[in-house]
Amino acid sequence: MRKINLCSSSEGTEVILATSSDEKHPPENIIDGNPETFWTTTGMFPQEFIICFHKHVRIERLVIQSYFVRTLRIEKSTSKEPIDFEPWIERDLVHKEGQLQNEEIMTRDGHATHLRFIIISAFDHFASVHSVSAEGLAVSNLS
Repeated sequence: MRKINLCSSSEGTEVILATSSDEKHPPENIIDGNPETFWTTTGMFPQEFIICFHKHVRIERLVIQSYFVRTLRIEKSTSKEPIDFEPWIERDLVHKEGQLQNEEIMTRDGHATHLRFIIISAFDHFASVHSVSAEGLAVSNLS
């Protein structure tokens, strides 16, 4: 089985919830594969979004490209619905003026059907997420 980017709209993955939405920068931009697009928060923290895979996946590596994110928590669920999330990863990111944050995370126990990304705090009033990619395998369909 080949490893693929599980966080891709072409794989059927969706962003099913976001706490803020800007017409010009909607949450779908996180997984659209276009490096020119992004999702932006609309102030106040925490902010979050949920990615639904519509199948059981095993994630081995995550890469998050963002701007102004200070503290990021990622929770995962293996439920058919986006419930019963458990803490998985929490990171403090480094901000470099004028550069995207490129956070690469090698994962353990990366079985999930949904991921919830919570931006706990930011370096500014707004933050943006440009892309999330998850390298891994589709394990099975949801039943």
